[in-house]
Amino acid sequence: AQLTLDDYLARNPTTGLLVARGDTILVERYQYGRTDRHRFTSWSMGKTVTAMLVGIAIAEGSIRSVDDLAAAYLPELATTEYGRTSLRHLLQMSSGVRFSEEYSGRDDMATLVMNTYRLQGPGGLSAVTPFNERDAPPGTKFSYASAETQVLGLVLARAVGRPVAEYLEQKIWQPMGAEADATWLVDNSRQEATFCGLNAVLRDYARLGLLLAHDGNWRGREIIPAPWIMDATTVRADQPHLRPGTATPIFGYGYQTWILPTKRRMFMLWGIRGQRIFVDPENKLVM
Repeated sequence: AQLTLDDYLARNPTTGLLVARGDTILVERYQYGRTDRHRFTSWSMGKTVTAMLVGIAIAEGSIRSVDDLAAAYLPELATTEYGRTSLRHLLQMSSGVRFSEEYSGRDDMATLVMNTYRLQGPGGLSAVTPFNERDAPPGTKFSYASAETQVLGLVLARAVGRPVAEYLEQKIWQPMGAEADATWLVDNSRQEATFCGLNAVLRDYARLGLLLAHDGNWRGREIIPAPWIMDATTVRADQPHLRPGTATPIFGYGYQTWILPTKRRMFMLWGIRGQRIFVDPENKLVM
């Protein structure tokens, strides 16, 4: 069958859809009373943003190395399993620390959510300290765990000495020419819920995708180091547990970024409830 874009939107509960190539928006559609002025919550698409900010912090020297342990920046975690985990393995969801993320309302994810943007606890470091049992050696097994991104956000805020949202504004949002303010959900300590909770208009999500499609370069200016984006969106030969088909039955995983099982490099930002930003760097195409 041949179906139109209207057919697709009628069949799928898609609130906003945008396709862009280069500087050209090919498709931009909204449903359910939403418009181009409404902000959309990212959920776990925000994880990829957190990883890109870590890359910038490393390039600037605020974070020394991706192989530093989290406790190097958060000495309060020195006696915990997350504190004894490298930033690389946190970025790759490969800490080996036990964390159940099933969205059941009774899992570890529910505990993390309640103590972060649901504001039912003090937040800060207390949001990640309950998860302190290691099931596998670091760097050997992919296991998706939003707590790992929250640890990265805590490291990032401590390393750069400012709120993560402010760092995002200064290092990515304004330099890429975002057209609208974004917000980031915070906990009771004012720490961003870096595993989710970024809110932005659809065209600014497209700008973010196009920035990644251009390997961090925006109209001649390097915003995110290209080598970092390459590392974030490819799987090294010595890390088979992250390959597409191994990390999950379909997708692979980089630095907080999902890798597609395609011959050429393609990747996506992925949030729960049907959110995707697909990025095809070769064709400078984003959906």
